[in-house]
Amino acid sequence: MILSTPLESRHIDLGAKMAEFAGYNMPILYTNLQEEHHAVRKSVGVFDVSHMGEFIVKGKQALDLVQRISSNDASTLAIGQAQYSCLPNETGGIVDDMLVYRLPQDMCAEGEQAFMLVVNASNIHKDWDHIQKYASAFDTRIIDISDKTGLLAVQGPKAKALLQPLTDVNLDDIPYYHFAKGTVAGIDNVLISATGYTGSGGFELYVDSKDVVAMWDIIMNLDHPVKPVPAGLGARDTLRLEMGYCLYGNDIDDTTSVLEGGLGWITKLNKNSDFPSKEIFKKQKKTGVDKKLVGFIVDDRRVPRHGYPICDASGNEIGVVTSGTLSPTLQVPLGMAYVPSAYAAIGSTFDVKAGTKMLSAKVVSMPFVDVENI
Repeated sequence: MILSTPLESRHIDLGAKMAEFAGYNMPILYTNLQEEHHAVRKSVGVFDVSHMGEFIVKGKQALDLVQRISSNDASTLAIGQAQYSCLPNETGGIVDDMLVYRLPQDMCAEGEQAFMLVVNASNIHKDWDHIQKYASAFDTRIIDISDKTGLLAVQGPKAKALLQPLTDVNLDDIPYYHFAKGTVAGIDNVLISATGYTGSGGFELYVDSKDVVAMWDIIMNLDHPVKPVPAGLGARDTLRLEMGYCLYGNDIDDTTSVLEGGLGWITKLNKNSDFPSKEIFKKQKKTGVDKKLVGFIVDDRRVPRHGYPICDASGNEIGVVTSGTLSPTLQVPLGMAYVPSAYAAIGSTFDVKAGTKMLSAKVVSMPFVDVENI
C-alpha cells in the first residue's frame, strides 16, 4: 500500500506530477524542474518532506544510546543544536544517514536528556529495528513520532524574509545547524531548524501532522513580496547533487563505508563511546580504502545515470555511477561515482559507459556549484 502525507491533496490540486518514493505518493514536479530549482537557488521554494522519519530518544542514558549507535559525537551538542551523522552497521556499511537534535530539557524528567533522530523515509523500519538491538542496554525510551510529524523545508536565500513575519522567533538568532521552538503561522510548538538538503540556506519546520496543511496554506498564500514556489523531489535531487550531498540508496548504503563515501568528517573515531564498525573504520583510516566516492563532470550532452559503469582507458569496468543529472545551474552533466582510489584525485579522467557510447569524464571537487556567487 502506498502511503500519503497530509498534503497529498494540495499537491494534486497544484497539478503536481506524483509518483511513489520511499513508499509514499510524493510530488516529483509541479511546473518544471528548472523553475523549481532556480527558485530555491535564487529566492525560496517549499518542499513537503513529511515522509521523513523522526524518533525521540529520551531518558537518563539517552546520550549514551545515541553515542553507541551514531558515528558522530553527540556529546558535543548543546541544547538547540543539531548535527549530521549516520548509523553504521556491524560490517563496515551504513544503515542510514540522519540528523541528531539535542532537545530542550522541558521534554524530560529530572536527570534525563532527549534527542530527536531524523531518518530517511525508506529506512524508518530498518533504522528502528537496528536501534532496538542496542537500546535494551540503556535506560531510555524510544518513541517513533514519524506519523505524528509534518515537515516543510522552506529553502533558499529569501526563506528568512518570507518566514520572519510569521513567527515571534528572531530567525537571525538561529545559526546554521541550530534550532528553536516557537509559534509559526499561528501554530504552536514548531521546531524551526536552520538545516536543509539544498545548500541554499533556509529552514525546516517540524510541526504536528494535523497542522501541516494549515501551515502550508499560510506560507504558500502569504501576502508578501517574496513568492514561494512549491518544489518537488526532482528539484530536491538536483539541488543536493549540485552540492555533492549523498542520497541514501544511491551514493551510500549497507555496503559502503563512511570513509569510502567521504563521510569521515562525521565519523569521530576518537570519541569515548564505541559504535558499530568503529574498529573497521579505524583500520581503513590507517591503511586507506580501495574505492572512493567522487564528483565528476561529463564532456558531452548525455546525462550520466545511476548504475552506469565507469571504465578506464582500455574499456575495463572499474566503478559505477551512483547519481547523475544535468545541472540546472551549470548546464553541464555531472554526477557522483565510486572509483578506485587511484582515480579519485581531482583532475583524474575516466569514461562513463552510456549504452554503447563512452562519455569522457573528469573528477572535480565538490560542491559542484558556489551558491554564494550564483
